[in-house]
Amino acid sequence: MLGCMPDPSLTPDWPASVHPPGSDSFEQTALEWLFDHVPADYRLHGVLRRHPVALSRLARQYASAALEAAREGYRTARVDLRDHLPPHALDQVMNAYLEEGRRAAGSLRSIEAVDGALRTAGNETAP
Repeated sequence: MLGCMPDPSLTPDWPASVHPPGSDSFEQTALEWLFDHVPADYRLHGVLRRHPVALSRLARQYASAALEAAREGYRTARVDLRDHLPPHALDQVMNAYLEEGRRAAGSLRSIEAVDGALRTAGNETAP
């Protein structure tokens, strides 16, 4: 079955649940995956379902902001919290920022991969 074989042209950042570009289910699986990476209220906007590249753009911005927030939190937490937390708790907060930063960076790379594929697919179907 074609859907079971990994596509060697996809980057390591490609989300496993998103079918490869060019497949019949690519846009639908991309939409479902992207909606899982933005606030739930984004599902209220029909335009984002009708135009997946618009959703991928919003998702890219959302993930980018989350990454920047984790970086800013990491830069400022030690000074901001040193009078409020014991050292071991502060170390745990710093580790949480590191883990969230890594997670956000990974999500952003995956969203960028899907966004690029949606943009390419959109250009191929444009008149």
